[in-house]
Amino acid sequence: MIESIVGFTILIIMVFLRLPLAFAMGVVGFIGFWYINDYNWTAAMSMAARRIIDTGQDYGLSVIPLFILMGNFVTKAGLSAELYRACNAFVGHRRGGLSMSTILACGGFSAICGSSLATSATMSKVAMPPMRKYGYSDSLAAASIAAGGTLGILIPPSVMLVIYGLLTESSIRELFAAGFLPGLLGISLYLLTVRWVVFRSPESAPPGERSDWKERLTALKGIFSTLLLFVLVMGGIYAGVFTPTEAAGIGASGAFFLALYRRKLNYDILRDILVDTAKTSASLFAVVISALILSNFVNRAGLPTALIELIQIGDVSPMVAMGIILLIYIILGCVFESMSMMLLTVPIFFPVVVELGFDPIWFGIVVVVVTEISLITPPVGLNVFVLSGLVKDISTGTIFKGILPFWVADMLRLAIIVMFPAIALLLPSLMY
Repeated sequence: MIESIVGFTILIIMVFLRLPLAFAMGVVGFIGFWYINDYNWTAAMSMAARRIIDTGQDYGLSVIPLFILMGNFVTKAGLSAELYRACNAFVGHRRGGLSMSTILACGGFSAICGSSLATSATMSKVAMPPMRKYGYSDSLAAASIAAGGTLGILIPPSVMLVIYGLLTESSIRELFAAGFLPGLLGISLYLLTVRWVVFRSPESAPPGERSDWKERLTALKGIFSTLLLFVLVMGGIYAGVFTPTEAAGIGASGAFFLALYRRKLNYDILRDILVDTAKTSASLFAVVISALILSNFVNRAGLPTALIELIQIGDVSPMVAMGIILLIYIILGCVFESMSMMLLTVPIFFPVVVELGFDPIWFGIVVVVVTEISLITPPVGLNVFVLSGLVKDISTGTIFKGILPFWVADMLRLAIIVMFPAIALLLPSLMY
């Protein structure tokens, strides 16, 4: 256990020195494994080589670049603007309606895109101008986009759920099913949060223009193809018609033809999409492989076993132990980027959680929800800084001020999912 603590201390120092996460985890995992095996260089090299080869040959990992490719095509096809227009046609005339439209559009776009940062960046260009046009306060407008963007890593297809499934050898199909209802719960609580903010400060969100039913039906027609793509991909997974990898391939192909049909593609855009997908996939693969190497070291050093023994000695109930784990996640979320936090902690906490009798699928949803919270938690809320960089005349302080009610709503959602695991486990239980 001492070796693990020393290793993680060195790892955290390397991360704070801004060394790449993949490099830091790989070096600590490799050297740590070499040390606890009596300086056996051959054993360490064999372990690392096996992890690299096995991960590179893992057919299940092909789901990652395919979903990333699908998200890139969807973004270029301009579906975010149509989703926002459709949502705005139904609720935009209410006080706070534009903020509610933003959250609904973020939920719909993230269901296809699967990336929180991409959702925040895209929706900032679509939703911020109309909210400013109608006199929305900067804090509410920006917070709606930053908070709505966090939905991208939970509502399937989610790259974070895929990576959790690969790290823990959990069913990606079940994880996708488990993420659906908590995602809807998150959208509902965010909408209630907007209503609360408007109730407290009506002048912060004036009503917009009312759309007639003809305009609403026209707006719905514009998102029909998006809905069809989502139903095809996720419905096929839930019904067992496709594996997640097959569904990702179908989704990427569908998004490609959709962008082609809308005349949003040319040679330069297609090249940029493919290059960006390759770069993003390569960086994710490097981080995942390094996390698996680190996991080998942690497990060999006996840290999960030591934590379980500490819980048993302290006579702590499983729920109290889970509360401590979640508190650690919330604290880490103040200083760590979301992906880094998940990759660093899951290899340690997952064996402990399973030993305590918790469902691994449920824990995956809890981890992703906590990771979502970190995206809007100061001082390192990535969604906030992405939005601040795109909308340069709004300070991060203003955005964080507006984020507070949404952060409280996220904490409430986390508490509900922890207290009522059936919310996450209902759909997976119906898939058998």
